[in-house]
Amino acid sequence: MKQEIIMAGFGGQGIMAMGRLLAYTGMMEGKEVSWMPSYGPEMRGGTANCTVIVSDKRIASPITTTPDVCIVMNLPSLEKFAPMVKPGGLLIINSSLIEKECERTDIEILKVPCNDIANELGSSKVLNMVALGAYIQKTKILPFESVIKAMKKAFAGKEKFIPLNEAALKKGAELVK
Repeated sequence: MKQEIIMAGFGGQGIMAMGRLLAYTGMMEGKEVSWMPSYGPEMRGGTANCTVIVSDKRIASPITTTPDVCIVMNLPSLEKFAPMVKPGGLLIINSSLIEKECERTDIEILKVPCNDIANELGSSKVLNMVALGAYIQKTKILPFESVIKAMKKAFAGKEKFIPLNEAALKKGAELVK
């Protein structure tokens, strides 16, 4: 098993945190992982993306030009990364912010209203966990409960944020069931 994922959106949407949590979960599961961030010129409001690779075997390069999965949280990310997804791959679109349709017919497209769900839960800051929950549920790349365990370790010292982030993960997963 090997999966290459690109996560992309505006700075401040938690793109890097989403990728780090996925990579951390993979490490806890004994997988080989890589996490490679890429920032635009600004932080909040600028573009940001990261590439995560999770594999059963050693990873030769952290770079991918044809990911298996892309999670796009804004329109510029859709336009930049959707053409790169491998045929037969998966594109997860934050439908709260992206109204444009993806014209590709050779990939699976999953629309998740990340911002709307996060706002319903009480904080727009957890939109990344909604997307990650949907991704984990859809691909089953890693056990869902392992993501929650990894989150609890990653949030050590910030335990007050765990319940809301866990709820967002679960809500994202429920959309895919």
